[in-house]
Amino acid sequence: MTSPIDAHVRFDTHPTHPTAVAAVLTGTQAHIALTALEAADWSIVATNIMVLARIDHEEPYWANEAASHLLAEGITVKITPRLQEAIDEEWTWANYPMPWCSRSEVREVSNQAQKIHDDIRHGHLLIHAHARDAHTTVAVGTYLHRSGKSVYLHGEDHLRQVADTFDSPAEALTAFEKAHAATMQPGPAPLTDTERAAAQARSVFDGTTARTEPSRPSLETVPVYLADPGDHETLLSSFLDSNPEFEKRRTWSDEATYAIHESQTLRIEHIHNMDAREIAWTVAAFETPVSDRMWHLTATGSTPAPVVQELLNHLADGGGWDTAVGAPGDEKMTTKATQPLSDADWKHTVDGVRMRWTSPAGDAGVLFDAFHAQQRSQTMATWTIWAGSNPDRPTWAVTASPHAPNSLLADLFETLAHETGLRRPKAPGTGHRTSPASSYPAVTVNTAGSRTR
Repeated sequence: MTSPIDAHVRFDTHPTHPTAVAAVLTGTQAHIALTALEAADWSIVATNIMVLARIDHEEPYWANEAASHLLAEGITVKITPRLQEAIDEEWTWANYPMPWCSRSEVREVSNQAQKIHDDIRHGHLLIHAHARDAHTTVAVGTYLHRSGKSVYLHGEDHLRQVADTFDSPAEALTAFEKAHAATMQPGPAPLTDTERAAAQARSVFDGTTARTEPSRPSLETVPVYLADPGDHETLLSSFLDSNPEFEKRRTWSDEATYAIHESQTLRIEHIHNMDAREIAWTVAAFETPVSDRMWHLTATGSTPAPVVQELLNHLADGGGWDTAVGAPGDEKMTTKATQPLSDADWKHTVDGVRMRWTSPAGDAGVLFDAFHAQQRSQTMATWTIWAGSNPDRPTWAVTASPHAPNSLLADLFETLAHETGLRRPKAPGTGHRTSPASSYPAVTVNTAGSRTR
């Protein structure tokens, strides 16, 4: 009779990445489970902690496959209820370019793309050059540890495929330069938002050690304006995946990503790795592709994820972009937009040309400046939304210029008044938490100028 293996694996959802999976390994023979998971491309991120972070968002499926293999080897496995829910979830890619594929065929295409990504990440596939081809990225590279063949890659993330093969790097580069000389750049392309999010998921556990129970604290439900910022990179990536009418563009310095509507009259800019106190998001609307801005909105890097998500949802719905220049918000429009705040008992005060709505606990507010509303300047904030104990140095802030769509503002105020979000509770003994994401520095609101043009 085979002796039982003293190895235990607890699979759970990742603490910050929406689809990644974490595994905590315990037992005197935990190394057996570790070896098996490492062979399946799980990453060791800390002592007896492994993470599966993929670029195809199929981590729950592959975690379930790994669990089955470990059980067959006699290793004890536990799957948390929230991960099991993700495993059982039925979902499909929006606007998938190969609609004839079955769900299993889609997963196989994605898995092939994952293998290409892993080969590049592990140094098995050397990328010589990349280029832009219409709305996607192409690249040419050579395998170093297989047959030595050179390949032409087409697409990004879960849609990347080997489109052609060559006998030598010279032959591959010659063909690639002939096809893409105008946009060809040396080396690999900058990481996509999805690739960056996966890399970040593997670094969250740095410095931690395994425990019998999961190391992350339970998240607490709070008013949405007190929620944690979450992963803005993943929010943008999901937005672009779900809304093909927005084209993704990146700066060559890789500091920002732009989502530009096919009409060329709505542009979203997200600056990566921005300090929480600085503006990370700028939305700008134009009357025509070559006209001046009609309105713009900004959000700092520490803005709660549900607030950013509501903003992106509204933009995806396509409503309210055509606010007429010369028709700023008047008292009637302001009253209608802020009705959700009044319904939620936010305190309303008036100080000259300024109107303010403050949450019942005094930890969030909305400011409307009637004077700025009548100006045509795009550097003045008509609306400022903030959270924190001090409105002059809030923990996060959203500002909107004159002529910002009333429907967009109303959606944001509805979210502030009635929605909830999640945040990590403060460690015991560190005092009462009065503002969201207290580990973030205070925000300095600066509405002069914009990076989106």
